[in-house]
Amino acid sequence: MEFSFFQVDNLSISFGGIKALQDISFTMNKGEIFSVIGPNGAGKTTLFNCISGLYKPDQGNIRFKDNSIEKMTPDKIARIGIARTFQNIELFDHMNTMENIMLGRHIHMKTGLFKGMFLWGKSSFSGKEEIQHREKVESIIDLLELQNVRDKFVGALPYGTQKLIELGRALALEPELLLLDEPCAGMNTEEKQDMIFWIKDIQDDLGISILLIEHDMKMVMDISDRVLAINFGKPVTLGTPDQVQQNKEVLKAYIGEDG
Repeated sequence: MEFSFFQVDNLSISFGGIKALQDISFTMNKGEIFSVIGPNGAGKTTLFNCISGLYKPDQGNIRFKDNSIEKMTPDKIARIGIARTFQNIELFDHMNTMENIMLGRHIHMKTGLFKGMFLWGKSSFSGKEEIQHREKVESIIDLLELQNVRDKFVGALPYGTQKLIELGRALALEPELLLLDEPCAGMNTEEKQDMIFWIKDIQDDLGISILLIEHDMKMVMDISDRVLAINFGKPVTLGTPDQVQQNKEVLKAYIGEDG
């Protein structure tokens, strides 16, 4: 049987008798931006938590390339090439930008995550390994234009900058598939435009496939190759941005129009 680059089949999960997801299915092609939309409580983040290994689905299958991943732990999923950002920023406030992004290198460190955290810069790596990790992190800092904050504690930085640093940390894992959970949440118009620019660069320059959750409908329609709309944990429609945007159920459930 031939599988797609990324594939979800009949995924379902319940919490305390409440069905959070019911028979969710879709495929992703390598290199595309695929968005999942829906109102609050539709099950979007639950879907991401299943994909990234935080939740174990009650039924269904999740495949990444040749791997069935629905029973894998989060660290194993990261190691095979899937990284994610979170809706709420998950950075270490009292570490600087460089150090926070470096944490994304933990799966590539021979020393391991915690030893690398506490001994970074204190001969914790071989010279060759240290150079390789620094070069990778510096390339991400350059890509996201974070040079002016590379040595600053992230807790004192603007919200939009922190979101970029979290994105950088996910990129440090060197993923083939990047899950972005509302990357523009809480941003102003200028910051949203910048984030759109970075996401397109990640797709075009790095060749990374992107699975996106986002409430900003304009952003979704501008950058997505295909869109899946869900509501109450169930699929509503799947298609191109134009097709989904014209769907009456989407207008009613997501935008609030009766169509």
